[in-house]
Amino acid sequence: MKKIVLIGSGGSGKSTMARQLGEKLNLRVYHLDVLFWKPNWVGVPKNEQINIQVELVKEESWIIDGNYGGTMDIRLNAADTIIFLDISRWTCMFRMIKRILKYHHKTRPDMGEGCEERFSFAFFKWIWKYPHTKRPVILKSLEVLSKHKKVVIINTPKQVRLFLERL
Repeated sequence: MKKIVLIGSGGSGKSTMARQLGEKLNLRVYHLDVLFWKPNWVGVPKNEQINIQVELVKEESWIIDGNYGGTMDIRLNAADTIIFLDISRWTCMFRMIKRILKYHHKTRPDMGEGCEERFSFAFFKWIWKYPHTKRPVILKSLEVLSKHKKVVIINTPKQVRLFLERL
């Protein structure tokens, strides 16, 4: 495992697991939210997102966490390992609420500078719909990729802990 992608719903624990994996494997971690959000929640244009990722995946080793479905293929094709945190929507919703309370009016470590944590109804709606809108597409893609890449699907926080312990 030298090129690892972590994907999953908001609140699934991608950034936390990426940091933990980075420490255990001594790999550099890239949080796409840090790279794709400018101060005051100004998004980086898609062509810039593409350029950033094309350069990142050229590196010898890395861990990249984040979804960004429009550019996900860049990461998935370059990775040797794909970890899908397929965590229940209830857990993800709870974690989002917890995160908002913890970082309210602050920028969390895995977010672009100047993007203070806030409530976003649209983001909560995205998380709620994720199992029906995004998950099936991801699972279909992972089925194809699993023929030539290591694909790990993790369904619970306990499975995350066990995975990290076994490394």
